[in-house]
Amino acid sequence: MSEQPIISRRDVLPRTAAGSIAAGALDAAQPNAADAQAHSTAPAKPNILFILADDLGSADVSCYGRPDLSTPNIDRIAADGMRFMQAYANSAVCTASRVALITGRYQYRLAVGLEEPLASASQRKVGLPPDHPSLPSILKKAGYQSALIGKWHLGRPPDFGPLQSGYDHFYGFRGGALDYFTHKYGPPASDTEDLWEDDTKVRQPGYLTDLLGSRAVEVVDAYAKSGRPFLVSLHFNAPHWPWEAPGDEAEAQRLTSLFHFDGGTQRTYQRMIQQMDLQIGRVLQALDANGVADNTIVVFTSDNGGERYANTWPFTGRKTELPEGGLRIPAVIRWPGHVPQGSASDQVMIGMDWLPSLLAAAGTAPDPAYPSDGMNLMPWLTQRAGTVPRKLFWRYKYNDQQAARDGDWKYLKILDNTFLFDVNQDPMERANLKERHKDVYERLVAQSSEWNATTLPLDPQSYTDGFTGAQLADHFGVKAPPKPRPETVGATAQPAR
Repeated sequence: MSEQPIISRRDVLPRTAAGSIAAGALDAAQPNAADAQAHSTAPAKPNILFILADDLGSADVSCYGRPDLSTPNIDRIAADGMRFMQAYANSAVCTASRVALITGRYQYRLAVGLEEPLASASQRKVGLPPDHPSLPSILKKAGYQSALIGKWHLGRPPDFGPLQSGYDHFYGFRGGALDYFTHKYGPPASDTEDLWEDDTKVRQPGYLTDLLGSRAVEVVDAYAKSGRPFLVSLHFNAPHWPWEAPGDEAEAQRLTSLFHFDGGTQRTYQRMIQQMDLQIGRVLQALDANGVADNTIVVFTSDNGGERYANTWPFTGRKTELPEGGLRIPAVIRWPGHVPQGSASDQVMIGMDWLPSLLAAAGTAPDPAYPSDGMNLMPWLTQRAGTVPRKLFWRYKYNDQQAARDGDWKYLKILDNTFLFDVNQDPMERANLKERHKDVYERLVAQSSEWNATTLPLDPQSYTDGFTGAQLADHFGVKAPPKPRPETVGATAQPAR
């Protein structure tokens, strides 16, 4: 597929968002008589609004305890629904965790899930296979229309892309990061725009978080009028670097690399989160204004644990690391009339649980040829089921990291150092109990090895990344990887994470 010339939003809008989305939705709103009769007696399938933050820490919103900022709209989702207090990402970095979210399976079952994350500098043809069932493709078979707004990072056309994997429409960026103002992944003067309307590259001025929020409002307006159920995946890049809040255009012009260590402050980071919350509020208002809020499931979560400015208390570790801070995330869900208001659950859950859970709510199920590794959460969401222990596994190529959780026990390996923690009593992972509870430690090591044998082996050619002592002062002693990072290979190489 050849790329189209860059055009402006004014040129593309009549045949894309306001055109093709609205036209397709309204065409679908003309049911035949048999369909109309069936629809009149069957309960309406719920719409789904899935909101994903990028690199948001487990305590970075006020409903999870952040004291120095207010996120009233995310808090509203929590107040109207449920917070999961032990929510995990499938990976400590974005591509891998997004593979698990969209497939409902351990990412290590697919080659693209071995990328930590997918690096544009690589010439390898890697991405989410279009023939692999995904959340949007399975929902499409159940009568849903869908749009992805925001970040993709699961492979580039013509072989891969959101449209190839089941979404009807796409507005956002294909790679791992984008400047909030220039919408480029390279320096301001480079030819590296990565803002797309389906498969057409577009130029549109504005702060990216605001553009994504505005497009989500437009799509909700169009889909709500169609009478068909919809999935809107709103995948913000906030609060991912570069560290730019509204009004920081001068910073966008200063940067020579988006992956920078000479900028950002806590205040900048807070403002990035608050602007995302503001846009979430606009989308919630669109649901209200169109009269579909009561029949819409709203999920808010993050792709992985927080980065350098994130609040991950009481956990240690960051993005790219398997201690709790790199994996724990906020996760809230609202479904009026089904999920109890203002509730909280101690049930351990993980990102790949969303697919079987949302499919169950929509009256369908995963493809039996590609069984989900996740758990259907609906009994805990709608029936107040008691908590059950989970057995979950992770691995991360950088620093040879492994982790497993079984009940409250967690096995952790980093390089040649191994640990056993009771993460319920010791969330900071300080007391290494592997000698005091040698039987538990040996059992988890064995189980981790057995699980690992059921997944794809480590790929020596796959990309991986992590922080070094030269980048973050609290990582002293951590050395740089032997190969160059994608963001340092050439002036216009796209940052990976």
